[in-house]
Amino acid sequence: MDLLTNPENLTALVTLTALEIVLGVDNVVFISVLTQKLPRGQQDRARTVGLGLAMGTRILLLLTLAAIAALTAPLVTLLGQEFSGRDLVLIAGGLFLLGKSTVEIHESLEGGTEAGGETSRRVASFASVIVQILLLDIVFSLDSVITAVGMAREIPVMVAAIVIAVLVMLVASGPIATFVGRHPTVKMLALSFLLLIGMSLVADGFGLHIPKEYLYFAMGFSVFVEVLNLRIRGRPGEPVHLRPTPESEPEP
Repeated sequence: MDLLTNPENLTALVTLTALEIVLGVDNVVFISVLTQKLPRGQQDRARTVGLGLAMGTRILLLLTLAAIAALTAPLVTLLGQEFSGRDLVLIAGGLFLLGKSTVEIHESLEGGTEAGGETSRRVASFASVIVQILLLDIVFSLDSVITAVGMAREIPVMVAAIVIAVLVMLVASGPIATFVGRHPTVKMLALSFLLLIGMSLVADGFGLHIPKEYLYFAMGFSVFVEVLNLRIRGRPGEPVHLRPTPESEPEP
């Protein structure tokens, strides 16, 4: 009960919850893109399982603080630069994200075209999607947990912040996935964001930290411009009617 009445703990809970939500945006985008390849009846379940795995991964890492401390210690030295376990995980995760995003962009634009000219949607298996979500959950959880450990002292406060943040993301994931699925241009933007995040993970692994504020500003500005485009052009699938000029009007 003291944890709930202590102003310091309450401040840490609110701050950590907001931070977990912000840091979880890239995770929600990745899950939304991946679940689009599943049959419609499995997409909601995959998002729920994926975010549940994200919550479980973060809590498990919190309960193994000794392992987290070991991950930040130098592990190997290559070409005169030291790499910790965290660095290697971030590099591997960033490369995976770069590769996965590139493949998804290719399949969306070129890879799904049949001989007849029609596009075919490749359906993924539920298990493969969950495995990919789990792999990226581990990468996305590292920075989140390390930041939480640095901001709060009480593990119950950190666990509560993670649970609340995941519940908020779970509510928001459905509308986000629906929006991404309805608008192909938004899906391309989402995949471009994942490329950007993958690049930042690799750079962070090599000791070149890119502030997340720059990334989120670029993402937010791109989304703002795309929303304006969608408002101007109307609903997707509706033709844009252009008023003919006097020169183009047919003669009677």
